[in-house]
This record gives sequence, structure tokens and C-alpha cells, in this order.
Amino acid sequence: MIQSKPAGLLDARILVPAFGSAFAKLDPRQMIRNPVMFVVAVVTVLTTILFLRDLGTGAGNLGFSFQIVLWLWFTVLFANFAEAVAEGRGKAQAATLRRSRGETQAKKLLAGVGRSDYRLVPGTTLVVGDRVLVEPGDIIPSDGEVVEGIASVNEAAITGESAPVIRESGGDRSAVTGGTQVLSDWIVVRITAAAGSTFLDRMIALVEGAERQKTPNEIALNILLAGMTLIFVLATATIPGFAAYAGGSIPVLALVALFVTLIPTTIGALLSAIGIAGMDRLVRFNVLAMSGRAVEAAGDVDTLLLDKTGTITLGNRQATEFRPLGGVPVQELAEAARLASLADETPEGRSIVALAQDRHGIGGAAAPDPDALFVPFSANTRMSGVDIGGMAIRKGAVDAILKSLPADGGEAAREIRAIGDEIARAGGTPLAVVRDGRLLGVVQLKDIVKSGIRERFAEMRRMGIRTVMITGDNPLTAAAIAAEAGVDDFLAQATPENKLQLIREEQAKGKLVAMCGDGTNDAPALAQADVGVAMSSGTMAAREAGNMVDLDSDPTKLIEVVEIGKQLLMTRGALTTFSIANDVAKYFAIIPAMFAALYPQLQALNVMGLATPQSAILSAIIFNALVIVALIPLALKGVRYRPVGAAALLRRNLLVYGLGGIIVPFAGIKAIDLAVVALGLA
Repeated sequence: MIQSKPAGLLDARILVPAFGSAFAKLDPRQMIRNPVMFVVAVVTVLTTILFLRDLGTGAGNLGFSFQIVLWLWFTVLFANFAEAVAEGRGKAQAATLRRSRGETQAKKLLAGVGRSDYRLVPGTTLVVGDRVLVEPGDIIPSDGEVVEGIASVNEAAITGESAPVIRESGGDRSAVTGGTQVLSDWIVVRITAAAGSTFLDRMIALVEGAERQKTPNEIALNILLAGMTLIFVLATATIPGFAAYAGGSIPVLALVALFVTLIPTTIGALLSAIGIAGMDRLVRFNVLAMSGRAVEAAGDVDTLLLDKTGTITLGNRQATEFRPLGGVPVQELAEAARLASLADETPEGRSIVALAQDRHGIGGAAAPDPDALFVPFSANTRMSGVDIGGMAIRKGAVDAILKSLPADGGEAAREIRAIGDEIARAGGTPLAVVRDGRLLGVVQLKDIVKSGIRERFAEMRRMGIRTVMITGDNPLTAAAIAAEAGVDDFLAQATPENKLQLIREEQAKGKLVAMCGDGTNDAPALAQADVGVAMSSGTMAAREAGNMVDLDSDPTKLIEVVEIGKQLLMTRGALTTFSIANDVAKYFAIIPAMFAALYPQLQALNVMGLATPQSAILSAIIFNALVIVALIPLALKGVRYRPVGAAALLRRNLLVYGLGGIIVPFAGIKAIDLAVVALGLA
């Protein structure tokens, strides 16, 4: 992970700064972002002014008034404290990232000269377009693209993974991140991000919560809470008129207490902390979310698109079997395929040589014939091979090999096609082998599906998520791999335009779409998707297009990303249910005590048996403040996710948090009332 030992909730590094931040957040410009707590703060200030007025005149019950004012301030500060603790966990991670960045010296290459001529400059002075040499032991000074060389890179400072990765010029493994270290060989990096705007800088800003935006659901909930607050402002304002009609009066402090307990202060105080904690949980899981919107959208994903290569499969096709034509010994086919692959440094070529040796004992450690003339693979011919000892051996795509023959191939060609079709239907890739114009047979290559991936997709299906595999393979091969992996659907022979079209079609049906990718050709789809998860090992274009970056480059981790998003939504729903139920219980503490003198019949509603109106009011206000602190751990840790349907989830929330939200205040307010009376506070 990013930190070797994450800071816990009770860590002094978080709690001590959070106390100071709670007071700093009393700034009205910050408070107004939370409408409920802003109103509570305004009421608290007005109540304080009234208390100071009474203190000067000696009027009223000053001791009781002071306690009410004090606990109102605690309510506001505890709400700020909850948000400060959530932010503090991100700041602790940001401090670790800053230490990993440090002050890096860069070997800036001089223009127009070789890589041996450079000058040392501070990494912070580099600009976009500069070329730097990075050698073993050097820290890569900034984000960039490898334009020359190949090297083993330690990305533990970013991903926390100790295993090094290969970075090389060209392809989808050329992007490098500032703050990582070259372990072997060398690379020349072209800088693509100026100081202050690197990937690591964005990580620091994001984990600190500086760029966090409220999500649509969060905004809607804020509007609902603000509306409820406004309704209770009007309701409370009409009470003095009813009291006057009955021939009595209601103290201002009692009205304030009623108002604060009526409005949903519990969820209002914890709402921001829940959102920040959701992003924090993703960061601790080595996934960086660019906004709170992305985290929440992950919880509502309906469709998940995944690349086949490197995501569902291991990424490199492996030779699994030699399929000779009738009358051709398998040893003859294996030997020809091995000779044609000796100079083939691709994973497929190396696997053919290994299969010939391991299964048929051909080749061993013998060096290739120095007189052999190797023919490299060409995209035009779709073949490779070798001319050796007067023989011409070629291997390649079945149709390409058949097209290269002087005649139609006769029965052998039909047999080769049948074997090729059989392999393709099974999800493999056929490579035909020909020697001196004579067809020998087919080498079967297979994409190896990752272990446990089928169970992962079954789990997604239980979560209500439809999985779609995207591949450039032909439909027969794609169908076979899709069946083996257990995905719900597939898109074969996919181009960037096809991916984009598929996402738009799903979104037009009202579905939220998640896309996982790492290449430049995935960038348009990542940008269009509601949740675009780019691999940290991918290209810069992919990382810029996505709204999440997986620092471990593990595409299957998207399951956990979805679970964290759902956990955020469930936590918010659970605490909202608790808050509303909590308010119901507080009504029974305040309303009977407030009106009992005017309407004695209301004493029957005093089901808690609270001692006096003053103790009832004070107990409810104290409980209202303390319950915020008590729920901070749940807001930060989140409600445990279970893959259940919406109806079952609603029943669970009502049973656990709805019923609990009624029982806990009854017990808590009664206990506080007993303590208040025993201590003579009311």
C-alpha cells in the first residue's frame, strides 16, 4: 500500500491536528457548505449573544443557559471534528507521499548530443519536452514517456508493490511516474508534466481532499436536509404564538433546543466525513479517485467493460499443442516449428521452443545454426520463419500460409483449415507450419485465462453487474474465451470507435458504465465511461482520460472498487435512517417537557419518565452532541458491504439503523437525565 502502516482513528497524528481544524472550520465561508450545521452555528451564535445579555442583566437561569450554549457549541465543533478527522487521514498519506518525492536531481540531456552529455539540474526546474537520462539507482524526476532504452523500474513509492516492472520505449509500457526508481539498465525520458502538475502532485492534492467535489446524490441529500431545516425553522417560529394563545410562554432556550433536536443534525454533521472517507478507503486500496463523483458512481455501476488481454487473460499467448496433419509425425512438426521460432523473441515464439523441448525433447540447449537465415515476422505477410540447411520453413496465420503456397493445397489445405477452425472455436489461435511448400500441421496457441477470474465475474453477477469482454480477436475465439472466463457478453474485433459506441449505447439505456483499460486506444472509452479505471502501468493518455487510477495495475480489482462505492452509499443510507429515527426519539424528550405546563395532558407522552423540563431539554441537547462523536468511527470505516438487493437492504436499514436509531436515544437520553439530576445540573 502507499503507507506501510496506515494511521488509525485514534492516532495522535490525526486527532491532535483535527482539534485545531475543528475551530478553523468555524469560518462561515466553510460552514455554509453544510447548510444544516451552518444553521446550527447561526442559532448557537444568537443564543450566545442572548446569554451574554442575560449575564449582564442577571436575568434568567444563567447556569442552565450556559450549559445549553456550551453543548450547542460542542455540537458544531464535533461536526467539524468529524470532517477534520476524515481529512486528517488523507493528509497523513499526503505527507508520506511528499517524503517519497523529495528533492530529485535530474540528468538533463543537452540538445543535439548523445546520452553521455548531460548536466545535473533540480527536478523541479524541468519543463515539458525536456529529455532526461535515468540510470540504475536514479529517481525518475517527473512524469514522462520513455523515448529510448529499456529498464527495470521500482514503483513501490507509488504502488507499494516490491516487484519491479519493465518500462520501454513504444507501446503501452512507456509511461513512467515521477518518484519511481530505475533498478537496472537505462532509459531516456521525455518529460510530459511540469513541476506541480505531475501524477504524484495530483495524488497529494487528491488524498488531502483539496479537490473533492460533492456528488449528485450528496448534493440532493444536502438540498433535502436544507429543506427540512427550513420547514422546522418555520414550525419552531410558530410555537410562541400557540403558547401565547394558551396563556403562557416558551423560553427562547427551549425553542432553540427543540429546533436543534428537530433538524437532522446527525447526518448533517457526518455527511462530509462519509464522502471523504469513501475516497480515503479507495486510496488505502491503492486506487486513486479523481473525484467523489467517481467513487459514488462506482457504487451504482450496471455494466463493466474489460479488455481481454492482460485483464481476463495473462496477456501472452502460449503454445499448448502441436497438431500435425495426417501422415506427418508430431516430432517432425515440432522440430520445424522450433526452428522457425528460434529467433522469435515474442512470448509466443519462446513458448513454441519451450513446448518442443519439454514435451518432445527436441532442441535442448543447442545453439541455432550460424548459417541460418531468419525471417522476422511482418505485418504484411503475417508470417515468420527460417531458411536453414537448404530448407525454407514458415509459420504464421492459416490463411496467410495457404495464400503463400503455389497451389491451392488440396486435401492438406482443407485439413489445415478444419484444424484451425476447431482451435479457434476452442478459444485458441492457430499457427500453420509449412516446410518447402509442404504443409506439416498447426501449432495451437492459447490465451491463458487468469486463475479465479470466473469466480470474480460470478460475484459481479450477484452484485447485479453485467460484464462485457472487449477484444480484437475474431468472434469464434472471443466467444470461447468469454465462455471460459464466465463473462456475460463480449465485443469482438473491437476498435476504439466500437468501444465508445458500446458505452454510449449502454448509457442511453440509463445504465452506469465502468471501463477498465491501459492503452492509448482505450482513452476515448475511459473518458466516456461513468467510471474509467486506468492502469498505472498504462499510457499517459489512458491515465489522463480515466477518473480513477489503479496504482497496482490489477484490472480485477474493479470488483473491490464497486464494493467500496456501494459501501459509501450504504453508509450514507444507514446513517440517514439512524438520524431520522434518532430525531423521533428526541421529540419524546423535548415536546412533552416543553408543553406539559400549558397542556398537562401531554405528560402522558413523557414515556421516558424524565425528571423535569430542564433536565429533559439539557439531556436531549447533550445526547445530540455526543452521538455525532460516537458515530465518527462508523462514518469513517463504513457499513460492511453485502451483495444484497435494494429491498433487502431497505429492510435491513429499517431494522438495524431505524429501530436502533429509536432505541439508542431513549436509553442514552434517559441515562444522561439521571446523571444531570444526580449532579444537580438541572
